[in-house]
Amino acid sequence: QVQLVESGGGLVQPGGSLRLSCVASGIRISGYSMAWYRQAPGKQRDMVAAVTRGSSTYYVDSVKGRFTISRDNAKNTLYLQMNSLKPEDTAVYYCNQDIRVGVIWDAWGQGTLVTVSS
Repeated sequence: QVQLVESGGGLVQPGGSLRLSCVASGIRISGYSMAWYRQAPGKQRDMVAAVTRGSSTYYVDSVKGRFTISRDNAKNTLYLQMNSLKPEDTAVYYCNQDIRVGVIWDAWGQGTLVTVSS
């Protein structure tokens, strides 16, 4: 059974940085294109970045140049480096398969809360 555990969130001032991690168990992420999603209060969950099995990356326009997605298949871990954070980045962040290329897992993790505020 797939289990995804996100961590690394917290409270950060505008312009600050955070690095999120997602550790997977029950599957090997090396076999999947993976993505980070976020859900702000009162809004739907949207994908913000994806990385293919070949490590090609995709970003939504709002995070391009500020966020970097990466993967460590040996550690079965997905990362999201977030720089130059803005208040509008405030959300709960989740990882899952890249919805563009397949069906995402039903078993979402608990997410990690990122709050950008002065």
